[in-house]
This record gives sequence, C-alpha cells and structure tokens, in this order.
Amino acid sequence: MSADAEKPIPRATYRVQLRAEFGFDRTAEIADYMARLGVSHLYASPYMKARPGSTHGYDIVDHNALNPELGDANAFHAMVEALRRNGLGQVLDFVPNHMGVGGSDNGWWLHALEWGPDSPYAGYFDIEWEPDRRYLQGKVLVPLLGDQYGAVLESGALELRFDKEAGSFAIWAYGTHKLPVRPVDYGTVLGTDHPDLERIGDGFLHLDYVRPHQIRRSESLKAELAALVAEKPDVAEAVRRRLKRFQGEPGELESWNRLNELIAQQNWRAAYFKVAADDINYRRFFNINELAGLRMEEPELFDVSHRFVLSLVDNGTLDGIRIDHIDGLFDPKGYCARLTRSASRPFYLVVEKILARHERLREDWPIDGTTGYEFANLLGGLYVDPNTEEAFTRLYGDFTGRRESFEDVVRTSKIRIMESEMASELHVLARQASRIARCNPRTADFTANILHQALKEIIARFPVYRTYVDWNGLTDLDRRDIDWAISQARRSEQGPDDSVYDFLHRLLTGDLVAEPHSGYSRQQVLRFAMKVQQYSGPVMAKGLEDTAFYRYNRLAALNEVGGHPEHFGVSTSAFHRANQDRAARWPHAMLGTTTHDTKRGEDTRARLYALSEMPEEWERQIQTWSRLLRARRGDVEGTAPPDRNDEYLFYQLILGAWPAELTGVEPAKLDPQALTEFAERIAGAMTKSMREAKVHTTWAAPNEAYESAMTGFVHDALDAARSNAFFDAFLPFQERVAKLGMLNGLSQALLKLTSPGVPDIYQGCELWNFSLVDPDNRRPVDYAERRRLLEEVEGADIAGLLGRWKDGAVKLALTRRILDLRADKPALFRDGAYEPLEAAGTHAEHVVAFARTLDDPMGNGAVVVATPRLVGALGETPDWGDTSVPLPRGRRWRNVLTGEEMEAEGAVTATALFQRFPVALLVREG
Repeated sequence: MSADAEKPIPRATYRVQLRAEFGFDRTAEIADYMARLGVSHLYASPYMKARPGSTHGYDIVDHNALNPELGDANAFHAMVEALRRNGLGQVLDFVPNHMGVGGSDNGWWLHALEWGPDSPYAGYFDIEWEPDRRYLQGKVLVPLLGDQYGAVLESGALELRFDKEAGSFAIWAYGTHKLPVRPVDYGTVLGTDHPDLERIGDGFLHLDYVRPHQIRRSESLKAELAALVAEKPDVAEAVRRRLKRFQGEPGELESWNRLNELIAQQNWRAAYFKVAADDINYRRFFNINELAGLRMEEPELFDVSHRFVLSLVDNGTLDGIRIDHIDGLFDPKGYCARLTRSASRPFYLVVEKILARHERLREDWPIDGTTGYEFANLLGGLYVDPNTEEAFTRLYGDFTGRRESFEDVVRTSKIRIMESEMASELHVLARQASRIARCNPRTADFTANILHQALKEIIARFPVYRTYVDWNGLTDLDRRDIDWAISQARRSEQGPDDSVYDFLHRLLTGDLVAEPHSGYSRQQVLRFAMKVQQYSGPVMAKGLEDTAFYRYNRLAALNEVGGHPEHFGVSTSAFHRANQDRAARWPHAMLGTTTHDTKRGEDTRARLYALSEMPEEWERQIQTWSRLLRARRGDVEGTAPPDRNDEYLFYQLILGAWPAELTGVEPAKLDPQALTEFAERIAGAMTKSMREAKVHTTWAAPNEAYESAMTGFVHDALDAARSNAFFDAFLPFQERVAKLGMLNGLSQALLKLTSPGVPDIYQGCELWNFSLVDPDNRRPVDYAERRRLLEEVEGADIAGLLGRWKDGAVKLALTRRILDLRADKPALFRDGAYEPLEAAGTHAEHVVAFARTLDDPMGNGAVVVATPRLVGALGETPDWGDTSVPLPRGRRWRNVLTGEEMEAEGAVTATALFQRFPVALLVREG
C-alpha cells in the first residue's frame, strides 16, 4: 500500500448499523449530526445485497449489488452526497469470507445446487464434493429441514414447482427454500404424455451429448419450455398434471415415493439441520448452516466479488474498508495484498482480528491495524483492581460452587464444539491427514481415528485463534504456537502415541515437505495445514467467545470479544506500553469500546468494573438478594433452577444495564412499564447466555422448563407491582455502582478519543450505552434526542452537566469537545508521539496520564490527558493530597473540557486537574 501520507486516514468514525428501518435515507438524514458531533467518517455496516429480512447485513447474497431493503441506487447516491456536503468520508464493513445461502436469493449457490461440480460457481464455495460419506458423493448436504427428512417429506413440506417465467423446476422446502432440480431430470418430470413436453424432455435427458456446452443448451431448452407454456394452454395444463404426479397425501409416506426418487437424484441432499454436525461437506461461518464459506483465494472469485467495492474506492465513495472475519480466509496475508494492489488509489484498511494476549498482529500484512477489540479490553482492564482477584475468585466459587480454572473451561468448551456442532469438519481433516500419512510407509499406519483424537487435543489447546502458515512456509511465531499446542496435547491422559503427535507437528508446520524427496505432496501438506487454520479459528470462537464466556462469570465485564477473563486488571505501565507499541507499529488502528459484536455495552462494563473494588460488599449483596428472591419462590434451600452460576450472571446484568432514568428512584416510584421492558431485555439476554453456555439448554435443543424457571426468576425480581424487598436492598447499591460507572465511562471515553489510533463511536454511544448482547445492542437510536442534547451542550459548563449525568449530556459534551480538538489538531493525533506521564504522590496509582506531542513551528503541539482510575477507593469527594502529574515542556495550559486556563510548569497537582471535572484534557498554549 502507498505511504500513509497518501491515505485518507479517518480522524474518527461513527458506526451505523443499517437495516430496513434505518437505510440509506435515514443515514443521509444524520450526516449533518455526525459532522457536528465531530467525526470525519461514517463507518457503515455491510450494505451489499443480503438475504431478505437480514438485521445485520453479513449474510450477503450478491457482493455487486446494493441491498434493496436499505434503498435503491438513487437513495444510496443521495446518502453519499449528503456525507460529502457535510465533509464526511465513508468506511465500509466488507464480508469476503462467506455468503448467505438458503432461501432463493443466492444465484451462485442455486447454480451450484443445480449443476453440482459442473457449475462454474461450484468452485467459489468451499465444498467437499468427494467426501468419505458415500451417499454425499457429488452432492452438497443442505441441512435446512426442521425435522427428519422422512417426516418433512411425509408432511408435504417439500413441493415440486415450475417457474413459468424461467422454464425451470425446483423443489421448495416450506415454500421458502429453493432447491433446483437437475436439468437432466426434467425429462422425468415432463414425461411423454404431451408431444411437445416429450420432445423437450428428451433434449434435457441427453444434455451430455453437447458437453461442454450443456449449461448453455439447458438455458435454451428452458426458454423454449417457458415460451411453450406461455403460448399454449394445453402445454401449461400438461405441466400442471405432471406436477401433480409428484404430490402425495400428507401422512402417507408411500404416496411421496415419486418425489422422493426425484430428490434422490439431485446434486444436493436435503437434511434435518442437526445432521450438519456430523455430515456437513461445505465450510461454514462458524457453525451457521446458512452462511457458506467462500474460496476467496481463487483469483477469479476475488475479482468478481470485489468489482463493486473496489469501484467505490476508485471513485472516492469509500476512503476505507473494514474486513470482516479475516481469520476465516485461506490466506489472509495474500488476500490483503491482492486487495490493496487491486485498488487504483490508497485506502484505509483494517481487519477484524482477535489477538491472544501474547500475540502480535503480523507486521507484514499491508493493513492499518485491527478494528480494536484488543484496545477495548486493554482499556477496560485499567478499571479492574488486580489486588482483589483472589477475593473475587473465592466469592464466585463460594456462591456458584464452580472452582475450575478458566483455562479448563475453555479447553472443555472447545472439545464440546469439536464433538458436536463442528464434528464433521474435524472428521474431514482427520481423513485428509490419514490420506497424507498413507503416502509414506513410515506413517501409513496412522489411521483417521488416531489422527482425529490427536487433532482434537491439539486444537483444544491452541493458544491463538489460528496460525498463518502459507505457501511460503511458516514464521517463528507460528512455530511457537504450534509447538506449544502440541506439547500441551501430549500431556493428555488418553491421547494417542507420541509418534502421532510427531507426525502432526511436521504436518502442521510444513516440515514434512521441507526437504526434497520427502515422499509427500507439498501441495497436499501445505493445503492441509492451511485448512486446519481455517478450522481452529471457528473452534476458538465458538468454544471461547460463545461457550466459555457464558460459563465462567467471575466478572462478566471481562468476558468480552478479544478479552481474557482470567487476566484480572491492567496496570498503568502495561496500558502505556501497549499504547506506545501501537503508536510505533499501528498508529492508525481502529479503537473501539462498543461494537455490534460486544456482549455488553461500554457503560454496562464501566459499572461492572467497579465491582472489582468492593468484593466483600458485592458478596454480601448477592447473598442478600439471593435469599430474598429464592425465599419468595419457596426455594429456601437454594437448589431450584436457575442454577447459582446463571443467577450470579443475572445480578451482574441487571446491575450493569439498569436504566439510568431509574437510578436513584425510590422503590414505590419505579415506572412499571419501564421495568417490564427492562425485564424483557434481561430475560432475552439470559436466554441467549444460557443457550450459548450449553449447560442446561442449547439453541438446538432448548430446555423449556429450565428457561421458564430463569425467565420467571427475572420477572419476579423486577416486578414493580408487588411489595418488593429486593428493590429495597438492590437500589441503594445500584445507585452507588452507577455513579462509579459514570466516572469510569467518562474516563474510558476520554482515553479512547485521545490514544494513538482512530477512535470509533458505535451508534448512539455518545450518550450512555447500557446495552446487553445482540440483538439488544442493535436497538434503534433516538437521534432527535441526541440532536437536542447536542444543541444544549454547545458552550455549556461541562461541570454543571454532572448534576444531570443520567441523561448522558455530560458524555456527549466530553465527546464533542475532544473530537473538536482532534479536528483542530489532526496531525498531532494522527502522527504525534505518545509519552507516558507517571503520576507521583499518595494516590499515584489512581491516576493514568499521558501526553501527545508533535513538534510544530508554533510550539503548540502538545496535549495532556489525565484521568482517575479505581475511583471507588477515593470516595465521593477525593482528597488527592500531594498527588501530581508531570507535564511536558510548556507553561500555559487550557483545559479543553472545562475551558479553565492554568499556568503550570513541570507538574500539576491532581487537585488542580480534577477539582471541577473528574477528567482532564489540557492543550499547551505557550
């Protein structure tokens, strides 16, 4: 990619989740608001054509068309013009890893189902056309049925239909999912009752005679059939009669034999959705059957699927692209290199990548950084007191009875995923490994079963989402992680012989073909290693993020995408080191604190961080709440569902997400309607959490009794219509935590907006965001309210807004003023150095401060950022005593947030910094 100076690096972005209710026109309407807030770019969710009704846009069915549910081309261009009029650029979230399948909208997928391996689009999808399952040879498993195949067939939910416009036949499942019939079978459908149909049917039956032009010939025959049906009523009637021959009587399975025989001949095999775990033969996005993986490493597919997005870069519509799920790609580095080479001008490029604590983003990737998951967790750790970890671990264990380490929870969760939801993919890998092993007498006895055991143990212990072995081999970083995983797997009590691990080590590293005359195929070995990488990432995601994070609830604020719940707190020195490293290596990486994927909103987490400062009081509170709520339900022994772990999570969720407008309200004055709405949100989040945890209930097999018990527990606790001793106990503690959370929230907003990188504001988060896991974090945003508040805070005394903190105006004012400073000093924040400022004095550990500096002719290239941390220990009116913060060169300073001017040289006291407002941002003026 060209030099950074040529790139349109965003100053700050504003993420908008487009959907049918908030499409191009509504986004255009808020362009002036975003500009006035102070961002430089709209950061849009995917807006290519997705499956109908998509609420997120990641199930794309056509990369080269706009999503019609968001608006037409005119609406899109109007949005682009509105952004430009307001001085805003655009960054787009792009999805190269997978496409939405099922339904009747993905033309590539439907063509692959119709023609099988002969389809020119068959190679676009990651389909195993020759699996070991003999019944799937040359077929694609299509696991979209809600019951066993026979039951669905017998019910009449599978129906043969004729498309009179296209002249084509398809089986429709539930009237929603289109499964094309092979053209060669049209003769069977059309029969010989009518001479025209017999003639055309014979043409279809003998399509093999015109190979390799059978697809083109088929289209001509379809067009002829469509014309005949349109022109001749007797032909249309004959087709209708033929369709009836494939109908049966619901409840009489034998009556559907003719349809069953037709289905058996197809290039697809319709199946119960649960069959996917064992027999799926196409790569999916994680374990989602409706999202099929793409072979984006194929140049032809890359070119055709990127035509539209690159045209938007070339014409200046897009200044940047965010790549979704980079780890799903076969060759991430190669993909990024091809993408940057393919554009006619430089553009901003970030990737969604989750890093392990020890892992560094690969510096040879031609990108600008990640989307900021690691920053969100780094920042949050500042507000977690590491000194209370032992007490927190004990109280969690005492309340829930759970004592296992997080490491053990993750390993168990990953193994569960590999033995259930993603078992088929592991079977495929094991069979591929056994085929490679049989190429050499020394390894010929390694069976698929033995290799399956070993691969499962290795992947369960992988310390990263994936490695990046490619056609050029591996790096020392890759070897380190593979070595570690295999060394840990060898310790498994019931694992295979060490020689199996030796073989897999050489296979996964590529060492097997490092020397000539190895007896193995280099193509097979490296392709296998790269396919394992595509599997280990989803296993980590499903095992860690979507299972372990819902089982291990010690402090839920740490259970975040890219987070490390076993790591309790981040020191100021660690925070500074990470910022310095980013400034040096990835100065334009995106900085996020809330995204569409975060499990809890930034201000929900800000409240929960405060619990780390008060483990004893937290323990007393939850014990009291549990006694009150269980006694009300007649569960004096505390053994009825929900279990104590789910109950423990419930208390954290209501504490973190409690509506600001209900904070400080007396129990008798709580708004019943507001509480009912809140209870529904909590019940939804708890249901999702329980199903993801996969302990008492799952998505595939919901335990209605257990879920009802949890939902009842939620509604009992939050019922304002009855005398509620729980509220008497809960509300005072909630108010205290909410105030601490408010201070943490202002602090993390300041640090995000001033640290090295490009800060992103997730839609609506300029006010408080007390959201829960999706879909709760995608609720509509009230922009009329935000416009009104933005008018109010312009020029207002920010300290005066603290008294009304519940409406979020204070956070909005802080955000607006910092973004205004970034606009005033773009070079300073884009290119400026990062200098840690180590506080001194009694409460030095409660202050984090740094300077951003840039030499300029005017000598004004310096700002100082300072904020308290772990504020619970300081009391409501902190006495900072002799605590001070050093200052870079300069004597005259202005607090951008409060407008105060001060003269200080060398250092400034914490009292002076925080006496009017709890955080400070100073700009040097002389």
